[in-house]
Amino acid sequence: MRGAVLVALQFVALGVLLWPGGAAPGLLAWIVIALGVGFGLWALASNRPGNFNIRPDPKTAGRLIVHGAYRHVRHPMYVALLIAGAGLVLRDPVISRVLAYVALIVVLNLKARIEERAMRAHHRGYAAYCARTPRWVPFARSRVER
Repeated sequence: MRGAVLVALQFVALGVLLWPGGAAPGLLAWIVIALGVGFGLWALASNRPGNFNIRPDPKTAGRLIVHGAYRHVRHPMYVALLIAGAGLVLRDPVISRVLAYVALIVVLNLKARIEERAMRAHHRGYAAYCARTPRWVPFARSRVER
């Protein structure tokens, strides 16, 4: 249930970020949005069909993915949303978008923590993966985060 609530909150925040704005997007906003979309597409391509889940629950027959974008961060889809979301804030930096972006950061962090607990229980190699792969920032020094 809490996973469904977090997903709903995530979509509300994304809806606010995507709401049409008054300002014409600048080049920097488009570049950041494109980087986020590109990183997200790479994460999807790295995963296998049927393995992806928007809720923070591992699929019963799911496999631990540790290559491609998942080699650099544990939550590349969330990172992609945060990068693209930053571009959407840059597109039209009004207070509602800034607050929605902060809410998105909080929601994705909660989802990541719930997902990681479930993944540790579901996949034997997940703790070792966490020890070598940062949660959010590619190439950052890794440590197991509880």
